[in-house]
Amino acid sequence: MNWLNEHILTILIGFPLGAAGLLLLVKHSNLKIIRWGALFITIFEFFISIFLYTNFKPIAQLQFVERIPWIPQWGIDFAVGVDGISLFLVLLTTFLGPIAVLASWTSIQKSVKGFMVSLLVMESAMVGVFVVTDLFFFYIFWEAMLIPMYFVIGIWGSGRRIYAAIKFILFTMLGSLFMLVAIIYLFVQTKYQLGHPSLAFSDLTLLALPMKAQYYLFLAFALSFAIKIPLFPFHTWLPDAHTEAPTAGSIILAGVLLKMGGYGFIRFCIPLFPKVVPQFVPLLIALAVVGIIYGALMAMAQPDLKRLVAYSSVSHLGFVVLGIFALTTRSITGGVIQMVNHGLSTGALFLLVGMLYDRRHTRMISDFGGLARSIPKYSTVFIIVVLASIGLPGLNGFVGEFLILMGSFATQPTAVVIATFGVILTAVYLLWMVERVFFGKLDKDENKNLSDLSKREWSAILPIILVIVWLGIYPKPVLDRIEPSVRQLVDNYEMTINSESSDNDLEIAFKEIQEESRP
Repeated sequence: MNWLNEHILTILIGFPLGAAGLLLLVKHSNLKIIRWGALFITIFEFFISIFLYTNFKPIAQLQFVERIPWIPQWGIDFAVGVDGISLFLVLLTTFLGPIAVLASWTSIQKSVKGFMVSLLVMESAMVGVFVVTDLFFFYIFWEAMLIPMYFVIGIWGSGRRIYAAIKFILFTMLGSLFMLVAIIYLFVQTKYQLGHPSLAFSDLTLLALPMKAQYYLFLAFALSFAIKIPLFPFHTWLPDAHTEAPTAGSIILAGVLLKMGGYGFIRFCIPLFPKVVPQFVPLLIALAVVGIIYGALMAMAQPDLKRLVAYSSVSHLGFVVLGIFALTTRSITGGVIQMVNHGLSTGALFLLVGMLYDRRHTRMISDFGGLARSIPKYSTVFIIVVLASIGLPGLNGFVGEFLILMGSFATQPTAVVIATFGVILTAVYLLWMVERVFFGKLDKDENKNLSDLSKREWSAILPIILVIVWLGIYPKPVLDRIEPSVRQLVDNYEMTINSESSDNDLEIAFKEIQEESRP
């Protein structure tokens, strides 16, 4: 057990990657072994992460820390650790893995081995993003998970899949290039200021960076994270990627990939560049609120079920950005749990839309009506997930939104008042969609003899429903583990902002360091 405690995060990163290599040895024609093998691998990965959860202590410090020298002369180590902010994003990633495999069980028929290997490689990279504490490896995993998602959309997607895949990769890589330049700058500064090169997060927090440098560094990181989350107006790649991606791709994209932007804001932007954060708060809060309203209005206008859910993500994740940059312990805690909640409820919506598409080969809302009569079990599950997305008390969506709005009101009351209209609009477009799809007249012959949920489909959707209800009724275990890390983040930020050292002091210190470093 001690050995597992010491190496569990490395195992979580390496196991799917190694298993994907073994899966490559299986013949393409042996679909049964490929599918069941991928399912077993992802389930086993989830059980490893459960061990992580059960042994995690509700304290602020990083836990399960492991450091392996990688390139010592450059100060680069393979360093991992997890705290309350990253713990549940890791669990979300491993939880959605088996569901993505089940969602593609029959819908993916072309190059099944390649698809399953892509999912496993992507899972490994996504876990890596959330647990590495060295910026070198953070960037490696950040970029690595783009490649399999590019292929998932471009090869196994539908319609304009090539266009959507290229747009996805161009947007995300453009932001990543700015972040790479910022990482290189930080790397050089550690050599000058600390006497040794390093990209360890703990070392980066020791740097004395002038305000101008912090300003541009924050911009570089924030642009990459804003594209990923995606924050208005950097969201335009998302509807196309979601619409053309296969169901499993949409589940992973909405469930995990979008959360990396919010995680990046919390993990890097606030603690590394705290002095300039107040300068960007008004802009980021404004963009978050615009995104909440804009996303809801765009969702309301969509005739396609998948595009409706895609635009709902723009709206819902605007609440996450609002919570993060309200900069209170309660609002950021709400933002973290809302990222998890959004991954569950929106992932479930994409799963359910995919199930309906498999039956009718259409996603147009106008092609449905009265489905509650022909497929009542499916309709019931769909409505439960919709109510969770709306934020009905007793389901998971309420917890995150309530904490965000309540925690943000202390520092951003005007933004909260406007954002509340987004909650109302969410109820309008989702309930209107439910009314058109599931109620009214069952007047289309194609909808009268649809099959209800199968055992495989139940096995995919039921775990999500159980977690949605559990988090809605009893979120305390989750909040208890998230809050200490968030409180430490906010305390450190406020201490830095209120410190006596002035901006001129930082400039003088920076110049002295630069002078001393010259030969």
